[in-house]
Amino acid sequence: MRKLLVALAFLGLLGISPALAGGGSGIVEPRMTIAPGGAGGPRVAVTLDACDGRTDMRIVTMLIEERIPATIFATAGWIRSNPAALKLMLAHGDLFDIENHGARHVPAIDKPVRVYGLMTAGSPAGVTAEVQGGADAVARATGRRPVWFRGAAAQYTPSSLALIRSLGFKVAGYSLSGDEGALLGTRQAASRIAAARDGDVIIAHVNHPEKPAGAGVASGILALKARGFRFVKLDGSGVPAAGLATR
Repeated sequence: MRKLLVALAFLGLLGISPALAGGGSGIVEPRMTIAPGGAGGPRVAVTLDACDGRTDMRIVTMLIEERIPATIFATAGWIRSNPAALKLMLAHGDLFDIENHGARHVPAIDKPVRVYGLMTAGSPAGVTAEVQGGADAVARATGRRPVWFRGAAAQYTPSSLALIRSLGFKVAGYSLSGDEGALLGTRQAASRIAAARDGDVIIAHVNHPEKPAGAGVASGILALKARGFRFVKLDGSGVPAAGLATR
């Protein structure tokens, strides 16, 4: 009962009706936008998941050359496997914030189910290990404790959301999926991102250089810049507005 009350209180802080989390499987997906750009012109936050594997330098190089900031959500595994890319990002700390994508890239859900084929953390202890393990890896690699967390699949239960928040992390949702897990083609990804609206939080992936989606992510971001969009990291985005979508 105590866990349920904590979870309901957390949803209340987000301005979400507790009933929203009660249907279906009980798994929720945070949706988040940033404060609109207003008179200064439209703006978006680019967030890139580095789940595992390698680094898509088509995206990273473009961001550096165009001076476009982004928030990188890195797993402990990606950090271990990509020291050169991480060093490059840290050398451009004005452009990149490295945040927490978990220790093992398992969904931070406190019950044993599968999400997009991934087995979840499965328990409160498992969620805690995933979150804290990822944070420790980021802190060791960067010298800075992360403040944001995004779990694998970006889905949670209300109780796991409350647990993550109790550990001291803000949960990063999104409002626009730019590459559908790097599964889209170049044109599809470019078109989606280019159609972003003022205040969107874009999610895409920076760990699949072998897939065509990355070229589209880079092109879509450049198209937004050409339209006059400004880009911010999450910590410079203003107060986010969050909502939950049930699954």
